[in-house]
Amino acid sequence: MKYQNLREKLVYAGKILCANGQDDLTRGHVSARIPDNSGLFLMKPHSVGLDELTPESLLMIDLEGNVVEGDGRRHSEAFIHTEIYRSRDDVQAVLHTHPTYCVALSASGQPLLPVSQPAALFFNSLGTYTDTINLIRTPEMGAGVAAALGTNRAVLLRHHGIVCTGSSVEEAVIGAIMLENAAMIQMITSATGQVSELFSDEDILKLQNAIGKQEQFTINFNYLARRINKKQL
Repeated sequence: MKYQNLREKLVYAGKILCANGQDDLTRGHVSARIPDNSGLFLMKPHSVGLDELTPESLLMIDLEGNVVEGDGRRHSEAFIHTEIYRSRDDVQAVLHTHPTYCVALSASGQPLLPVSQPAALFFNSLGTYTDTINLIRTPEMGAGVAAALGTNRAVLLRHHGIVCTGSSVEEAVIGAIMLENAAMIQMITSATGQVSELFSDEDILKLQNAIGKQEQFTINFNYLARRINKKQL
């Protein structure tokens, strides 16, 4: 099957996301742009869990939202992916999930603060989409999410979930896990009624550069894939 390595990586992505609390029944989806055709991407089909993905079940979709290869039903929110890929040439992977603490943070109206190392990855790189709580089912709504994302790494969909992007599947997946961890730490800290003095922007950006390298995303993705393999033995 063509693009077998990319397909297998997306299968691992789904299992890793589920193993790290990013699943919500059959909701949520992940995609990756086709390496030799920027107008096509592989995406999880509708009606299956992220952990049920197989290389064969992935759909190939164009930027109009048409399924050009595969037999499954397309997610109605495919337009999150089409419009981000259309507006961001640098993005090679997109995922949308409903992680608990990120949804809570978005509902609180608080900005994400650099109160933890995972949060530093998203310092000045997290948008917020506020148009609706509803599913993103039209190109126009998808374009609204892409606009809220802008040049950022990720975007909070208020009262709904997150969209995380990356220059690789590894970056998008590890980024989503780190964003949820950052939101959890902030919500716990906020519950104490106070947040200690933040570090300087310079110090935070130095950490952001250190933890935002592709090598780090790949190392951690591969580690989590090994954990999946061990559980399957």
